Amino acid sequence: MSLVNGIERRSLVNEILRHLPLADKTAVWGTLGTIRPHLNFEVEKDVQTLLDAVSGKGVEYVTVIDLLTNRSNEQRQQIAEEFLNFTKQDLLKTLEAAFSGHLEGVITGLLKPAAQFDAHEINLALKGLEADTLLEILSTRTSQQLREILSCYKHDFSLDLEKDITSQTSGFLQGLLHALIKGNRERYSGVIDYVLIRQDTQALAGPGGGDPGRLDESEWIRILTERSPQHLNRVFIWYHKMTGLQVEEAMKKYLEGKALEAGLTLVSILRNTPLYFATKLYQAVKVRRINQSLFLSFALSHKCILPFLQEFG
Repeated sequence: MSLVNGIERRSLVNEILRHLPLADKTAVWGTLGTIRPHLNFEVEKDVQTLLDAVSGKGVEYVTVIDLLTNRSNEQRQQIAEEFLNFTKQDLLKTLEAAFSGHLEGVITGLLKPAAQFDAHEINLALKGLEADTLLEILSTRTSQQLREILSCYKHDFSLDLEKDITSQTSGFLQGLLHALIKGNRERYSGVIDYVLIRQDTQALAGPGGGDPGRLDESEWIRILTERSPQHLNRVFIWYHKMTGLQVEEAMKKYLEGKALEAGLTLVSILRNTPLYFATKLYQAVKVRRINQSLFLSFALSHKCILPFLQEFG
């Protein structure tokens, strides 16, 4: 990329960011999505817009994507139901016939209920042992959302997720996943508990003071899956002071393979969730050359990551 093109792209990103009403408060853990219910929602009007977009000589892709990414998941379900009532056709199948490739995948994801989409992604990730996908989903959902995912998983696959995890994973990765699906992560109270910070730091460091050969897996799993991210970030700082190691460095000395991938993914999410997803989005766009209009549509619908995208130009 030339210097001129780089400057032009930075200018475009900065101009978009300048006009966005970005929230000035840290997102609440478990409510990181930024698509909110459309205030002037009219389901009949949206159904007609979608019909017009797919019934002409050419599919109006931008219209479809813009509409669906500016409606909440609940509103999209209402649109799908009304579309079926009005046309006697399934909206998902109609749009899948009009789209292809990555766009088809995006449309499928947008129109599935959130819990069902997560359940199917988890099922695929378990089959392929994609540790990062499993951690991304299970570590960023609320307790209620996790219960809905478990229910959808059992309904759609006639399988118990906990048993699937047991049969398809092992060791540290299995322990992390089992702990995360319980949804026992504490909510941040706003109170800094220095005694608990020291206790948790000592538990992670172990009697050997951070000797990687003596880490207690059960303690690491318990602390990483039950404490709030705000608390854990303070623990990570204390751990570095106590042992001279970042928690990631300790994991690299102790874990390997999928277990290491899972541990590093979880810590990265806990340190800064918006930055983690901004990095993933940037990498996906860079490597897979995603259509620019799709990228902008996604970015504008997930504003909490936009400040971090500035780091990538």
